[in-house]
Amino acid sequence: MSVDDFLGGSFMEDGGDDEDMPADADSDEEDEEDEEDMDDDQSFASVDDLEDDDEGEAHLHELAKLAEKDPEFFKYLQQNDKELLDFNPDAMDEDEDEDDGGNDEDETETMPVLTKNILQKWQKAILEQRSLRALRKLLIAFRSAVHMNEEDQPVAWSIDSSTVYNKVVTTSLKYTPVVLDHHCPCKILADGRFKGPTQTPKWKTLQKLILSYFHNVMHLLTQLTDTELLVMALEETAKLVPYVTSSRKAVKVYLKTCLDLWSSAEDDVRIAAFLSVRKLASSTDSSLLDMALKNTYLTLVRACKSTSAHSLPAINLMKNSASELYTIDHSNAYQHAFGYIRQLAILLRNSMKVKSKESYKQVYNWQYIHCIDFWALVLARACDRQTEAERGSESALRPLIYPLVQVSLGAARLIPNARSYPYHLHLARSLLHLTQRTSTYIPLAPTLVPMLVTPLTSSHSKGASLRPLDFETTLRVPQQYLKTRIYAEGVVDEAAFVLAEYLASAPVHASVAFPEVTVPIVAALRHAVKAAQKGRGRGKEAAVVKTLVERVEESAKWVEERRRGVSFAPGKLGEVERWESDVKVEETPLGKYVRVQRKAREKRRKLMEKARGGEEEILEE
Repeated sequence: MSVDDFLGGSFMEDGGDDEDMPADADSDEEDEEDEEDMDDDQSFASVDDLEDDDEGEAHLHELAKLAEKDPEFFKYLQQNDKELLDFNPDAMDEDEDEDDGGNDEDETETMPVLTKNILQKWQKAILEQRSLRALRKLLIAFRSAVHMNEEDQPVAWSIDSSTVYNKVVTTSLKYTPVVLDHHCPCKILADGRFKGPTQTPKWKTLQKLILSYFHNVMHLLTQLTDTELLVMALEETAKLVPYVTSSRKAVKVYLKTCLDLWSSAEDDVRIAAFLSVRKLASSTDSSLLDMALKNTYLTLVRACKSTSAHSLPAINLMKNSASELYTIDHSNAYQHAFGYIRQLAILLRNSMKVKSKESYKQVYNWQYIHCIDFWALVLARACDRQTEAERGSESALRPLIYPLVQVSLGAARLIPNARSYPYHLHLARSLLHLTQRTSTYIPLAPTLVPMLVTPLTSSHSKGASLRPLDFETTLRVPQQYLKTRIYAEGVVDEAAFVLAEYLASAPVHASVAFPEVTVPIVAALRHAVKAAQKGRGRGKEAAVVKTLVERVEESAKWVEERRRGVSFAPGKLGEVERWESDVKVEETPLGKYVRVQRKAREKRRKLMEKARGGEEEILEE
């Protein structure tokens, strides 16, 4: 089994991707298997019977209050359909059936052409009366727009204007949620979750129409290339999610479409697609959350198979957004997180047992690194000390910190050679983020100190005209970089910064035992600096490490000064915790040093991005 298949989670279940659906999916699909193929000429005619002749009068006064009730929709009307806000109820055409080209039995070979006047009449009926008859006509026209260039799809209208096409698409997307919310409102609970509409006769009649429209929107999303229209389509479709959750087929298509966009589109579209997935996961039906969690993780794993300077920002966006999804329900997320972290442990165990080049590749790859980092983000977000204090209880995901740390440290020890230092740095950064957010002590020094000692004590450092290595997008160092000054300087700079960040984190620096914790670290680094001073060509690396050692020693003295006046013994844990909570790490010598280093690295990062952007501009010219 390949790493891709293994991380795909197939070992956790007997079935393949189709079994991502709940067990009752088949029974739900039987009633809707032909919903996309309904004939426009005959479908949804029963919707017209739902119209109440007196309903229009009851809703005329609502238009004056539209800005209050639905400011977003009102703003859209002001910007795009301002003339609809100034309507005359007496001017409505009573014979609306003449507009419904799809119901004309005497229709000739010439297909009726959809015009702006016809579309505007439907808009007015929907806006003034929340007319279901007008909505039905609009959605039939929308289907014609979506399938207008497909020979095998029967359509009711001909659209020969790009303006009308855009208008019918945007009108359908914007107006449909408004009409549904009026006739079949959904319930939003206090915790943000939603319940579907009540099963009234009106909703049962509308359901197939909405499911058909929903599938047409999904088809449209695969065709659109305009970013602004894509974002609007995703935002408006998310409002329809409560109306389609009863159809597992529709949910599966929706989730797949959104996740495809989330993993491949531009940033604005990715964010809108993720918000749509989060909307689906906010259902009171826990099976939908399970489906969203599993498929989101699988999509992330497939998307991060390779990493470059151009793909890394998108992968980071995916990891950060997916980690938010996993913190909606900690108890539910625990089941998934436990299984997937166990997968990582199994891969590591197999590599440690076999100890072959092929088995090492099961762990030394970008998917493994990004999975470790993703679960560190999830646990850091869920088990954040401040968040837990506000919630009043520990997260259900906290017990998973220990196994994730063990897996990460085990992976770092698997191949402890110089070519693997970038891999070790990736793991160290993930664990550093975890320890900073959760206030959990993680022993990172044994992983970081060798990266500083080896370049300083090595006697074979040669010069080379190579470009500086980008440690963010490097997993294993190319052979030509080994024993070169450019690589030694890069490793020392990166490892020294990560070690400084680690020692300045609250679980380490705020500890009353900080001076004792740093004794072996300082001793090893001082010995390496002395060895470097005897050699040649290692002055820059030695200076970086020497500065770090000096700041650590100053901070150790700072802590010793603060704890001189304590009157409690180490066994008084309550007193110890109170003393540690009063320590302001940012005021210590090491804390100030780290703050300066962060600013310098951020400035350098922006310069590199600017330079990379300049290179792209030159290439475009």
